[in-house]
Amino acid sequence: MNQHFGSRRHQRGVTLIGLLFWAVLVGFAGYVVIRTVPTLLEYRAIQATIDRIAAAPPATVAGIRQAFERQKDIEYSIETITGNDLDITKENDRVVISFAYHKEVELIAPVFLLIKYEGRSK
Repeated sequence: MNQHFGSRRHQRGVTLIGLLFWAVLVGFAGYVVIRTVPTLLEYRAIQATIDRIAAAPPATVAGIRQAFERQKDIEYSIETITGNDLDITKENDRVVISFAYHKEVELIAPVFLLIKYEGRSK
């Protein structure tokens, strides 16, 4: 009988503390993703709008800015930039519209995540 008590089998598995650590880590990563996905969707909407306007640009810079504002009124997810924030240039007889902006996402009270977005028409 002493043989059974004296020999311990090596147990394998996850401890409660290890499980809590991974749960907190995965939960925090999920929280960051949930907080940042709307900013990514806004960026994609801005990029699609810019590409659409650049494909058939109005005759003037003011016309391009107005077209962006009209599209912004239709696409409610665009809130960060306006038509005045667009950089409009011409390269090889082609209109190029570019933009850049920063988005701050509050994670926990004094902690913010700063995301820098920039893009240009294709």
